[in-house]
Amino acid sequence: MTALRQPDFISVSDYLAGEELSETKHEYLGGTVHAMAGASIRHNNISGNCFASLHAKLRGKPCHPYNSDTKIRIEFPDHTRFYYPDAMVACQSNPDTDHFQTQPVVIIEVLSDSTRRTDLGEKRDAYLTISSLKVLLFVEPDAPSVTLYRRLPEGGFTTERHVGLEAEIPLPEIETSLSLAELYENVDFAA
Repeated sequence: MTALRQPDFISVSDYLAGEELSETKHEYLGGTVHAMAGASIRHNNISGNCFASLHAKLRGKPCHPYNSDTKIRIEFPDHTRFYYPDAMVACQSNPDTDHFQTQPVVIIEVLSDSTRRTDLGEKRDAYLTISSLKVLLFVEPDAPSVTLYRRLPEGGFTTERHVGLEAEIPLPEIETSLSLAELYENVDFAA
């Protein structure tokens, strides 16, 4: 019987240095690195619309949106993770020289067939441990539908579902809202 080869452990500093030089994005899970696949045009349209809408609505306010080129760093007692969400909002930003945020208030993930299980399992569970997180949105790519996790004042999260192009997602946590019509602008569901 042949033993399975264990992946080499990569330190956080080596991972961050490698990401600055890499043409491919990688997520980091406690010492192992996983390459990310490219996204579809539909996926990029939705995530771009989300960032553009948040950017316009948050101009001049204390919270700022970040696109999918900015990582989130999550510290667990026994390991560190870095993920690239499709968009996020932080109200207390890391220094401008960092390549990641540690205190996001809103995180948005656009789902895809290839990442759905990881996004709704591992990533969701990790994101919900972030103490600064107030809202986590999962955006469906094939129909105007968003599932939202909102932190309750007494702790824990409640789940909301927003469906249809006429739906508006209130985001009082960052003093704005997102309309599904804006999120899905120029998306052809028939394609």
